[in-house]
Amino acid sequence: MWRLGLRNWGRGVRGLCSSSSSSSSVSSSSAAFAARGLLADEGDWSYCDEWWGEGDAGHTVFQSVSEHGNGLVSVVAYPSSRPLPEQWPDIERSIQERHEKIRSEVRDNGHLKILGYQWRVLRFNDNTRQSTAKVMAAYRKSDPGSLFLMQQPHCLAVPYLKSMVSAGLTTLATLGYDIFGAATGKSSMKVLCIGHGGGSLPLFLASKIRGAIVHIVDIDPVVIAASVQAMGFPASAVKERSDKFSFDQSLDADEVLWEGTHERLFLYQSDAEDFVLKNSHIYDLVFIDAYDGDDIFPHKLWDQQGPFLESLRSRVHPVHGTIVVNLHSDSEELSMETSDNSTAQSILPMGRYISQVCKAYKEQFGMAFSISVPWLCNLTLVSCSGVSLGASGRGTGIDKNLVLNALISKCYLVEYVLDLPFPCLPYIKRGFMLF
Repeated sequence: MWRLGLRNWGRGVRGLCSSSSSSSSVSSSSAAFAARGLLADEGDWSYCDEWWGEGDAGHTVFQSVSEHGNGLVSVVAYPSSRPLPEQWPDIERSIQERHEKIRSEVRDNGHLKILGYQWRVLRFNDNTRQSTAKVMAAYRKSDPGSLFLMQQPHCLAVPYLKSMVSAGLTTLATLGYDIFGAATGKSSMKVLCIGHGGGSLPLFLASKIRGAIVHIVDIDPVVIAASVQAMGFPASAVKERSDKFSFDQSLDADEVLWEGTHERLFLYQSDAEDFVLKNSHIYDLVFIDAYDGDDIFPHKLWDQQGPFLESLRSRVHPVHGTIVVNLHSDSEELSMETSDNSTAQSILPMGRYISQVCKAYKEQFGMAFSISVPWLCNLTLVSCSGVSLGASGRGTGIDKNLVLNALISKCYLVEYVLDLPFPCLPYIKRGFMLF
């Protein structure tokens, strides 16, 4: 979930895409990144006017009322310009080849035809855009009435997700974790995602990191149903079914479309605190992006006296374990280290708690830093033990420049090994603050 910069509210979406010099540096870095011949980013922020949608620009494909504080949960669809129609036959052939490997005895029955690509936007209460994903729609040639949805796992449409991925994986590499081994599947990476939304973050991680085992927790069965029924998240990843779930897509279709990625995704309907308290896994990387329909980050997820943080500390690796949290800073001034946050305090409940959340994670894990997100009023908080960076006690004795330079030195390694469609460096450098 994200917030636009306060100074951008009155502008068109194109204005948002070029509103500041620091954001322009991200754009220029992305252009240089593409010029090196690497994968083009279909989730680039320049496409946001395709899915931002005002008025009747899109059509609703899912709607249900949440019983867990998210209000009216809906998914709105908008046309996507990419991939181009002339690219679809190659994609269809690739899917058909996968089907023939898996079900060689029924070749004709597996031929899928692409209907098109759409942006699907998950909303809470019709006004909060919770998450955005690009989805391919297809049907089986032998059954024109069939419909299959596949979320495009390489596409992160919102900058705060790229910030979280860049910060989390770069920190993990800086702390000595073997990113190459995990990326190639030679070693496993245990990942926990608290807060599911449309599922684009866990899908991206599982598709880019062959050794990633991703556990996802969301308290709301309506959100889980929306992600599968309307946003193309693999149905087979849902490990606990309820009467709120109604999934038509067959497990056989998941096998053909996802080519094994779905087997490393485990989506649970659970309260985050309960899940962590009852869990015995040790995680290398934890992502927390948990807001309700009123844009509230639950107090129990940062309460220093509560059981969540203490239990989470015992569930992450003691040396390289890294926690990444999405926070709303709610004003551009606050995200750039201003001391005057009175405006933010009057706008959204989270604004007044930003520094308290950051300090709570630092106290619990040892070290914490934040980076600001381009185009949006979000902060990415990263917390870890910091032992390999010279931290002692509760993060004392750490030099800010040492930490930043160590992170920068690993950016290109992470980009190259994981074949990322976006650069990490501009996200790591933007508004870096060590607590």
